Amino acid sequence: MIVPAKGFTHGGRFHADDVFATALLSIVRPDFKVERGFAVPEDFNGIVYDIGDGMFDHHSSEREMRANGVPYAAFGLLWRMLGPGLVGEHQARLLDENFVQPLDLNDNTGESCLLADAIGSFNPLWDQKEDPDACFAKAVEFAKVILQNNIEMANAVNRADALVKKAYDKMEDGIVVLSRYAPWKNALYRTDAEFVVYPSQRGGWSAQCVNDNRTKRPKCPFPQIWAGRPAQELEASSGLEGLRFCHASRFLITADSKETAIEACRLAQQLEG
Repeated sequence: MIVPAKGFTHGGRFHADDVFATALLSIVRPDFKVERGFAVPEDFNGIVYDIGDGMFDHHSSEREMRANGVPYAAFGLLWRMLGPGLVGEHQARLLDENFVQPLDLNDNTGESCLLADAIGSFNPLWDQKEDPDACFAKAVEFAKVILQNNIEMANAVNRADALVKKAYDKMEDGIVVLSRYAPWKNALYRTDAEFVVYPSQRGGWSAQCVNDNRTKRPKCPFPQIWAGRPAQELEASSGLEGLRFCHASRFLITADSKETAIEACRLAQQLEG
């Protein structure tokens, strides 16, 4: 979809729907300019949304619904078209579920949504004489920051997925070793990996259990005897020099070296087996 340079949406009091729709169009096309009013000019040449009964309006009785029953609003209709080009199909779907749908639901049904309330707070108060269009512009800039952050986080997950999948291809004995820390859960939660070893952001190395996709529990937790023990006791009970910490919930250990972290995973597999 090619976004034109001009857009038109409704005037008066604004909502998260038209604000985030405008923010999205502005991200896709930085020179995008929007007009607001109560009727679409007959000669208007641009994209019209949240007004006018077109493909990006949702106020007719035949409004579109998602498969889960959540109705589309203007933001959701635009995200469906533009989101995959920004973050890919998978992340676009996740962002729709977790970010877009609550805003669409709020606009269509009045369902409570703190972010929608925050956007609504940019409207002029009843006894103020601020220009609604100027307030709308402030709200759009605020929404752009939030939406851009979500887009960047989604793309960071995509980059992490690529790195983790390369490491998974070299996995040995259910242990995936990363050369640097990266968010790994999205790439591994449906695989046969049991542990992930990676350089800790606090120094040294960490190893973490991969949860079973169905039970949401570690496939192979670290031994109960390690759980929450001081470093000296941990080394003595494990026989692993440099094993520094085991979380009380048995899903995470830290060690001085990559080799010790890997050995901790192997020992956990032996004891669990």
